Amino acid sequence: MDYKFTIIVPVYNEEDNLERVEKELTDYIKISTHKTKVLFVNDGSKDNSQQMIEAICQRNGDFTFVQFAENRGLSAAIKAGFDHADTELVGYIDSDLQTAPEDFNLLLAEIGEYDLVTGVRADRKDSFVKNMSSKIANGIRRAFTHDGMDDTGCPLKVIKADYAKRIPMFKGLHRFLPAMILLQEGKVKQIPVRHFPRIAGQAKFGLWNRLLGPLMDCFAYLWMKKKYINYQVAKKG
Repeated sequence: MDYKFTIIVPVYNEEDNLERVEKELTDYIKISTHKTKVLFVNDGSKDNSQQMIEAICQRNGDFTFVQFAENRGLSAAIKAGFDHADTELVGYIDSDLQTAPEDFNLLLAEIGEYDLVTGVRADRKDSFVKNMSSKIANGIRRAFTHDGMDDTGCPLKVIKADYAKRIPMFKGLHRFLPAMILLQEGKVKQIPVRHFPRIAGQAKFGLWNRLLGPLMDCFAYLWMKKKYINYQVAKKG
């Protein structure tokens, strides 16, 4: 099939959410504005996630998976998704489904003119501590990157695959995807999307990951920006 769009779904111990993921993404594929498939990236889950993923993929021809030998973290899972996707567009959504797959159509409507379109979680349904730590972390990141993005932690994004595959990912860099597109002289945009409470499973990040971790990652980004190599081929023979 001539797929145009791959949705990457990182998974780490999400057995309680995967049946809902299957249903909602199956429903979304039917209404997507682009021919869509789903790529699970199992980040070394220790529960029954892998067995469930394989059963889902057997039932649904639009679903595939990659399984890590051991847990490597969210940035590695997203990087693996970029590496294994074979469509012109790639997307990303968390398996907790605190964002709605249907909102991918809002992002896809803008991707023609842009190289990355990211959601901004409107009326976030998280705890006060989580919301405030995210706001502070985003403010710190904007001061370092000047990317103009209000919510890079929003787990709903669409990226042109040729840009995504050139991102030199390292641990924590998933928070800097718009900034890394800008380093490639690409164009980025953010639009509001819906946000929902987590229904099942447990959040994988604490205060350190949401606040102090991103601050350390900002210095890694500055090093990357200074060393980043960007080129365009004018002609080949």
